Amino acid sequence: MIETAIEIRTPDGAADGFLIQPEKEGNWPGVLYLTDIFGIRDASRGMASRLAAEGYAVLLPNIFYRNGKPPIFNFPFKPGDERIVKRMNEIRAPLTPDAMDRDLSAYVDFLAKQPSVSGKAFGAVGFCFSGQMVLRAAATRSDQIAAAASFHGGGLYTDVPASPHTLLSRIKAHLYFGHGTDDRSMPQEAIEKLNRALAVWGGNYESEVYDAHHGWTVPDNSSYNEPQAERAYKKLADLLNATLKRN
Repeated sequence: MIETAIEIRTPDGAADGFLIQPEKEGNWPGVLYLTDIFGIRDASRGMASRLAAEGYAVLLPNIFYRNGKPPIFNFPFKPGDERIVKRMNEIRAPLTPDAMDRDLSAYVDFLAKQPSVSGKAFGAVGFCFSGQMVLRAAATRSDQIAAAASFHGGGLYTDVPASPHTLLSRIKAHLYFGHGTDDRSMPQEAIEKLNRALAVWGGNYESEVYDAHHGWTVPDNSSYNEPQAERAYKKLADLLNATLKRN
């Protein structure tokens, strides 16, 4: 794979990151790849590279650029460590819904301008915290995001006015949701409410619950579940192949 360090100008500053694409010459459908709460690191770069090998130009932005460049967490993860909770709150705070929309528009615009990116339809995938961001991307750029997938996404259906599910009426993309069992960030009740909202929306979607815990798709997560992660990867590959490579 060719991995190029990039910088994306946004209304709020500059986001660093990587553009990853196959080594052979060509033009590839573009995919916006958003990390979990732990940001860009070897695990996320490896996951993005694997997808790029399928024939995509994958943009991996540092969604937490307001708090600095990777590593976003510069200390070991230990369950119950107060520093983890404090750092999570620090990096989430600036990402209000409006800030997300500004960033996501900048990311899509950057992807669309790349010479190696083909077509006008793009994909978006998010994990954990960024599951909500792929819905915002699909709503903010409804004529460009053709496929959006969320894996163990948190807070997709809440009671607050800005809940991500309220964006569905603006979305044209094919949506995929992979939820985990016993996930406090998206409990069963919230999954059921989201599914009802999706049914009312009436667009193209699939929503599944995996026999795995929050974070199961990410290799460096303590909840990583390889069989279920491989199942999730195939779902993502099939979604993108069906929506992007036919255009």
